[in-house]
Amino acid sequence: MQGPSQKEISYNATRIYSPFISIPSAWCNLSVYHAQQPSTKYFNRTPSTVPITVFLFHSFLPYSILVIKLHTTMSGTSESQLEYIRLDVISGKDLKVPSCRLPAGIYISINVDSRRCWKSPISVLSSEESAAWRDTVTLSSQASPAFSVEIRASYEADRMLGSGEVIGKLELSWDDLLNHGDEPFDISFPPVRGVHPSLKLKTAIVHACDDALSDFLVDCGIARDTDAGHAQFAAYVTSEDISQLNTAVEHFQLVLDRCPVSHPDHAAALTNIAWARLIGYIRNDLQDIDGITSLFREALALRPQRHSNHPLSLYNLAKALTWRHIKNSTAADIREAAQLYHELLPLCPEGTYLRSIIKGPNGVDYVIGGCHNLPIDASEEGICLRRVVLELCPQGHQLRLSALDNLQRVLITRFAQRGSIDDLDESIRFLREAVSLCPEGHPDLASYLNNLAVSLGHYRFNHQGKPNDLDEAISLHEEALHLRPVGHEYRDVSLDNLGGALQRRFTKCKDIDDITRAISLHREALTLRPPGHPRRDTTLNNLALALRTRYDSEDLNEAIDLYRESLRLKQLDDPERHVTLCSLSSVLSSRFTHTQKNEDVEEAIDLCQESLAALPSLHPDRHTSYFSLREAYMSRYCTQYKPIDLALAVENFRLASRHPTHGFPSRIVEAYNWAVAAERYGHGSALEAYSTFFELLDAHLATRSSTTSRREAAAAFHYARSLPADAASCAIRCDNLRHAVELVERGRGQQWSLASRLRTPLEDLQSTNPNIAHKFSELSKCLADAQGSTVSTDGAAADRAAVEYRRITTQWEATVAEIRNLQGFSQFLLPPSYEDLQAAARYGPIIILIASKYSCSAIIVPTAGDPHHVPLPSIAVADLKILKDRFTRAIRHASRMDVAESRTDLIVLLRIVWDEIMLPIFNVLENVLKLKRRSRIWLCPTAAFTSIPLHAAHPFQTRADRSKEPCLEDLYICSYTPTLSALIRSRQMMKRRVTPSFVAIGQGQPGAGKGKALSAVDSELELVHKLVPTTANHTTISGDAATRAGALQALEENTWVHLACHGKQDPTQPYNSHFVMRDEHLTLFDIMDIHIPHAEFAFLSACHTAVGDEETPDEVIHLAAGLQFSGFKSVVGTLWEVDDAVAKHVVQAFYTYMFHPKEVGVMDPTKAAWALNCATHAVKTTVPLEQRMVFIHIGV
Repeated sequence: MQGPSQKEISYNATRIYSPFISIPSAWCNLSVYHAQQPSTKYFNRTPSTVPITVFLFHSFLPYSILVIKLHTTMSGTSESQLEYIRLDVISGKDLKVPSCRLPAGIYISINVDSRRCWKSPISVLSSEESAAWRDTVTLSSQASPAFSVEIRASYEADRMLGSGEVIGKLELSWDDLLNHGDEPFDISFPPVRGVHPSLKLKTAIVHACDDALSDFLVDCGIARDTDAGHAQFAAYVTSEDISQLNTAVEHFQLVLDRCPVSHPDHAAALTNIAWARLIGYIRNDLQDIDGITSLFREALALRPQRHSNHPLSLYNLAKALTWRHIKNSTAADIREAAQLYHELLPLCPEGTYLRSIIKGPNGVDYVIGGCHNLPIDASEEGICLRRVVLELCPQGHQLRLSALDNLQRVLITRFAQRGSIDDLDESIRFLREAVSLCPEGHPDLASYLNNLAVSLGHYRFNHQGKPNDLDEAISLHEEALHLRPVGHEYRDVSLDNLGGALQRRFTKCKDIDDITRAISLHREALTLRPPGHPRRDTTLNNLALALRTRYDSEDLNEAIDLYRESLRLKQLDDPERHVTLCSLSSVLSSRFTHTQKNEDVEEAIDLCQESLAALPSLHPDRHTSYFSLREAYMSRYCTQYKPIDLALAVENFRLASRHPTHGFPSRIVEAYNWAVAAERYGHGSALEAYSTFFELLDAHLATRSSTTSRREAAAAFHYARSLPADAASCAIRCDNLRHAVELVERGRGQQWSLASRLRTPLEDLQSTNPNIAHKFSELSKCLADAQGSTVSTDGAAADRAAVEYRRITTQWEATVAEIRNLQGFSQFLLPPSYEDLQAAARYGPIIILIASKYSCSAIIVPTAGDPHHVPLPSIAVADLKILKDRFTRAIRHASRMDVAESRTDLIVLLRIVWDEIMLPIFNVLENVLKLKRRSRIWLCPTAAFTSIPLHAAHPFQTRADRSKEPCLEDLYICSYTPTLSALIRSRQMMKRRVTPSFVAIGQGQPGAGKGKALSAVDSELELVHKLVPTTANHTTISGDAATRAGALQALEENTWVHLACHGKQDPTQPYNSHFVMRDEHLTLFDIMDIHIPHAEFAFLSACHTAVGDEETPDEVIHLAAGLQFSGFKSVVGTLWEVDDAVAKHVVQAFYTYMFHPKEVGVMDPTKAAWALNCATHAVKTTVPLEQRMVFIHIGV
């Protein structure tokens, strides 16, 4: 075929495999020859049209087409002489789809001479059934005067299979468009489902055209059958004529047959036929719902995440599953539908039609309701589902309250089965939110208050032992009971649960009113649960427990009867049956100790065995079964003394204390009872019991997110405060002195040990693995920031802080485990061995004084070799307590005496300390260790020894030659150390010395209500200023400048500090011990919060700075220890009240020796102990005895 000779034509031809064809945009006459039968289509006609003929032949591949791009230059009439109509397609509204199917979007088609010449982009339909395009097409004014506009629904977001479904079609003329001028106008279409769709358009006449008119054509057979299927399906939806549904399905099946799996339109073809069949299923015209869901699944698999049609495929499958659940109530379907909606919702922006449909009656809310009706499933899958449902119910959703309740229920169920505190805390968080969503008068408020109270006062209090939880729970139970007056349907629940909470508080606080009221509440609840009531067995059990807790013989017998009745009412498969079994076993064991009837103890053992058989190996309540079984064996051993019973009891002690899923408090108590029983009956497991106790207590304290809560947790076991000394005494009796040192170290100063883990020197780790050292350092900082000094009074805030603390702790512990896998770091942060601890004695022996109820003695840790045991047979714990009280009275009396008067009482007491305690130790130092006179020694007292001024021990005797017997401070340079580890840490930090700077802080005028004025403070500061080397950077802060903030800043910025002010030891809350400043107190909390690794020395010329609290004496919580922890390696503190008028004499003598004229500019903190020793000797004639011995040295 020959082409025209007078024109140059350029073209690009490309063979592609696509059902689309792009029509040329040249202004030309295009002839297409197809199967030897030419046809001519005129897209635009101009007066000088030149025909261009293009042949398109069939290829062997059915979808192979030729895309031709033509560039032509034409002579004749100029383009500027032509007129064009520019049509702006702005938006549409009331765009209802006849078939009610959810479209991927809406588009507009412009047809001229029954052929589409322009198609808009596909616009997403809004929730108001409107769409916006704001697209423009330019048409020749010489085109056919009639044209049509179609609104069509597309079921594909980009590549379309067919032309979609017609929403509306309108035949128009150019005059219809041009009559509206330049203003936008609406055109209305025939009604769809009673509503007229409309388009907003705008027209204008222009003289240039830059639009490329084109269409996207699909393979004729596929497009024709797809469009026919849509048309028949829409007719079926309107007429409900099943023959039209069958015809639609036939058309869609033909398309599917022509779109195999490899075809790009296979997913669309699957979706069309599946949707038509789904609507037939919904209308009961078809039944194969399983096949329908399979088709939707296959389509979804072909449209993965980020596919443009992925959201629509998610919706289609979710809808099919929802309808199958509606008809068949299949739980798996509603669970999967929830998961699909959970994935779909984030993909559907607010305001879209898809999101509004999802929120419709058979959408996500139906699925949420269906999930709410599912049985409780505490498996990982079940909890995951409940989390999904909650995320489907955002803030403000009408079903959020139910979603919160269902999720907290499965979490609390799993906690009861596995003991994970994370589950419990999360459950409490959801319950708090549920309570907040129930305004006053809400019908479910009392229920949520009750559930929150049970979670706090029963589950978490039993698991963690936090008093605040129990107090809050009782308050919530009281509130719930108030909302359930006499006659209320659930009054029995609140009565029973409040009674249980009061019983637990009685166990802790021993207030008889609590247990009396608890029993009364349980009895009232029992009257509301007569025989036949489904919850009667629970109240019987609770009343029996309260009676057993009050415990007299009548209570015990009634408790047994109640437990037996409760057990009879429980089915064999009741999940709580094991609780009653153990409870009955426990009271039978108690009765056996009184009656010695073998049948009681034998039944008790059988009941425990039955309980254990019913529980999985990691169920938290196995601890209770082990406890009750141990109780039974011990009660029988104490009566019949059969070794096998003791062995079985010890085994159950071991199992109960080590059961990993139970809370720490109960396990700690069991370990304590194990140690006591092993000591009492001479069992060889005593040392194991002590080690278990310390391990559990350490782990328990580490879970607390504040310093205060850690001390409260430790104080809860006040009855065990002698255990460090008792453990060391046990090891001594077992002739294992090295282990004795390890045990006493592990059991003492746990507060400081836990805190110091976050300040561990990392030089060695840094050189081995800098990355992991940096990771550990950063996590330690985060953990330090997360642990506040006090607990928030806001329960929800405290819970959030605890959860965050535990999250960081988990990461920190994982990093520690990673470090322990490194070569040479296997013992990183593990309890130190004797070899590790002996490093503390590098510069002189450490004398550990052990005050145990089993024996009092000392262990001397030498610089090298094994430790030495020094028995103190003539002193007992009771003697030490008497001695402490006598010292207190003697010092108080001496403070009122004249300087020249003899301190006879003190002399007598110090002589006792020498004769009974220090002389035997001196004999070993002198004769066994051959320690030179004036050598340094460190005293490390435990328990009752911490209250005795050991350093001041004095024989007050005269020899035959009239020379005086030397006292301890004549013989050696004495220092104290809270623990051996504290001394080691201080020495490690000495490696990083900086240029010394000295600050003197004094506050003699603290203000009204803060103590009397200290008139000698200013002169003391002047004295210090004169004695400090001029080479040191020296500042003084006093008067109005001596504020809390000013003192803290000075501590952080200087390496040497002298503090002269009031010091106050808080006996009830030692962390509130403080120095009195001008404005606010400088507390121990403040000091612990700062980290000053470069700090070296502090002199605390204030009262009570080195006195611990009586409740936990082995924790050594005082101001001097706090300064040592914050970084000061050497500290001078005081044991009692200081007289500032005479203290300055000690201060002057101390600094005179500290900064000797022969050592100009030398500032060595390790000289402090020697300087203090010399100073107290130097002021014997001017300073009374009690004011000399008040000063002690701590540290290096």
